[in-house]
Amino acid sequence: MSTAPSQLPVIVAGGGIGGLAAALALVRQGFQVTVLEQAPEIGEIGAGIQLGPNAFHAFDALGVGDKARGRAVYTDYMVMHDALDESQVGKIETGEAFRKRFGNPYAVIHRVDVHLSLLEGAQETGKVEFHTNTRIVSIEQDEANNTVTAIDQNGKRWTGQALIGADGGKSVVRRQYVNDPPRVTGHVVYRAVVEKKDFPLDLQWNAASLWAGPKCHLVHYPLRGGEQYNVVVTFHSRQQEEWGVTDGSKEEVESYFQGISPKARQLIELPKTWKRWATADREPIGTWVFGRATILGDAAHPTTQYMAQGACMAMEDAVTLGEALRVNHNDWTKALALYERSRVARTARIVLSGREMGRLYHAA
Repeated sequence: MSTAPSQLPVIVAGGGIGGLAAALALVRQGFQVTVLEQAPEIGEIGAGIQLGPNAFHAFDALGVGDKARGRAVYTDYMVMHDALDESQVGKIETGEAFRKRFGNPYAVIHRVDVHLSLLEGAQETGKVEFHTNTRIVSIEQDEANNTVTAIDQNGKRWTGQALIGADGGKSVVRRQYVNDPPRVTGHVVYRAVVEKKDFPLDLQWNAASLWAGPKCHLVHYPLRGGEQYNVVVTFHSRQQEEWGVTDGSKEEVESYFQGISPKARQLIELPKTWKRWATADREPIGTWVFGRATILGDAAHPTTQYMAQGACMAMEDAVTLGEALRVNHNDWTKALALYERSRVARTARIVLSGREMGRLYHAA
């Protein structure tokens, strides 16, 4: 006897920030959720990220606002300096007036702490089942029965009433239905986390700080109650890059920042180890819905880091998907159409704005 579609779980491909946010949004609409994650454990890597007020709106909508707030660092301002002569280019206060205007704070946080807040929320519901070491290789749909089946690397079949592809920039779900090439930017990002005791005193500002230079920029801000500092440096590579993450080398970083002022250059000397990201995005697309499958987060709109909105957009996607289901009484066809319609233009704007910000930061 087959299970009625309404009794099947919703399958979420990917247990990152977008996948967990989607799981929480779905549980709030009464669904059981099965999360399939290819890594050996549900976790997150990386360093610090910035959270606009929209991220806190999303955390609240997903029921984990207090968890996330307790782990964030609230900066006093954002500031941009010229990396060559150290002059201040611009400054935005992020205190009381900012919070009043946007209804929520601006903050910085370790990516792991965003993920943990969402994971705890999902686990506490008791309605999310996690399966690790599970890499989806293809998707099948049964239109007659309104079901979607994800097939993993071992041939195991996972059937649900819908499938949410939150499987990142190199999404298998997107590849099956869209199969568009990534756009490798040639911009390389080095990221590291430095302990407070090793961080220069004259840069220990409670701020998100950016030093803009020709074909490069540097960023630093506090993490984890100011006990650590996030350090990010970005430059235009001299070589042909392939999208991905590798270990970085101090020699390579130093070779790209020869003309930078001594104050900003300190940042390059700090990390013992660097992770190196060769970045990419994709051209925005107008179709995110394929039968009862859809995409979310980086799978739908992979972007460069310049707008600091990757995680924020993924969480917004999840909240919007949940709301679309709520107003359409969990009718998947109507809800997915509304979700797509509500998100395509906004996320496309972020992708294209990110490219433009990268150009502006790196002006010669």
